[in-house]
Amino acid sequence: MISREPTLERLSVARKLLLDPYGLDESHLTHALAQIRTHQVDDADLYFQYTRSEGWSLEEGIVKTGSFSIDQGVGVRAVSGEKTAFAYSDDISMPALLDAARTVRTIAASGADKSVQIPKQSVPATRSLYSELDPIASLGSADKVALLEKIEKMARAKDPRVVQVMAGLASEYDVVLIARADGLLAADVRPLVRLSLTVIAEQGARREVGSSGGGGRFGLAYFDHSLLEQYVDEAVQAALTNLEAQAAPAGEMTVVLGSVGRVFCCMRRLAMDSRETLTARAQAPLPAKLVNV
Repeated sequence: MISREPTLERLSVARKLLLDPYGLDESHLTHALAQIRTHQVDDADLYFQYTRSEGWSLEEGIVKTGSFSIDQGVGVRAVSGEKTAFAYSDDISMPALLDAARTVRTIAASGADKSVQIPKQSVPATRSLYSELDPIASLGSADKVALLEKIEKMARAKDPRVVQVMAGLASEYDVVLIARADGLLAADVRPLVRLSLTVIAEQGARREVGSSGGGGRFGLAYFDHSLLEQYVDEAVQAALTNLEAQAAPAGEMTVVLGSVGRVFCCMRRLAMDSRETLTARAQAPLPAKLVNV
């Protein structure tokens, strides 16, 4: 059964991040779409997006890098026949929205102006495939570093031959809002997390690498102790397996052929002999009686 509550919740989140801070509401989106469709435009839509991402990496027991970024903007698309026009702005505001709308409207500049009634906005019911939580805010910075330190200690304790551990933790919070000329209004909130682990094992003068990791559209609580143990087991086992691996033999080897193989080789040899015979005949001097004096 499809529930409308998650749909309305996602719309609420999208409004708070993409419309409310800039003094926009659905009426402004309707006005921008009406501006696009005053020319001979078959379809149009507005695409708002907000992405916040964060990353941490640990190596040799210390945090090597930490990053944080926010990207946001609005895209406008117009379709006229087989032609499609796009415009994009990093500035989410009514002037920027109208400017982008006028830009894509030129796709049908040769057509006459017309008055178009924009349908009443509707919110389609959708399924909730994942939660709307913000994974970046689901865990504090100190706890994120502690998580990386924990998996490093687990990897080193797994086998004494593990001499180096590198771990990375990445989180992303992505929110989109789409308004179409046919009145449809939709939003999506997409969390994403990933934990990666790389270990280096050493035995004698030989060093080998193993790696593991995983993630998905969850919060950082997804990485519980049992999952960390699974990542550690996979990475360490891969590195130790590589330590015991032997190079494949190279050089000349005996080949055993079946009946089909023998026929193929005989045909190949016959072709080579025929080519050698023809070459030898071409290079041989002609008999004296065939030489014109």
